[in-house]
Amino acid sequence: MLLVLVTGMPVILLNMLLQSWVSIGCIRFYIKRFHHREGMIAGVLALFGIITIVLMGNLLQILLWGILFLWLGEFSTLKEAVYHSGVNFATLGYGDIVMSAKWKLFGVLEAVNGAMMIGLSGASMLAVLQHHIRKLLGQTK
Repeated sequence: MLLVLVTGMPVILLNMLLQSWVSIGCIRFYIKRFHHREGMIAGVLALFGIITIVLMGNLLQILLWGILFLWLGEFSTLKEAVYHSGVNFATLGYGDIVMSAKWKLFGVLEAVNGAMMIGLSGASMLAVLQHHIRKLLGQTK
């Protein structure tokens, strides 16, 4: 169990750093391009941009876990490793592909990591949406 934690923590920390960068990037993207724009189209484009940035960040995190699984020799192809990683990260838990007993706990570790990172992704999107709503209601400049 300790081996899984020691091996998985660098990936979790890297994902946390990446998600923090993506979240701040989303806010900067919104401020730079849409902060002073009015109307529904501006709101839709802003939210679409934020969703796209967040999605790319989450997919990159899934890829990082998949690369770890491939490096550990758990899967023979990157496609299979990334599929398994995506199932874990999204907390789906299909169970159609299971890692060896030695590394099985990575599923739990990645699911916890994914739940936190997807939650932060939602918070970034919500922050932009709330700001735009306040702007439409005339409560902010």
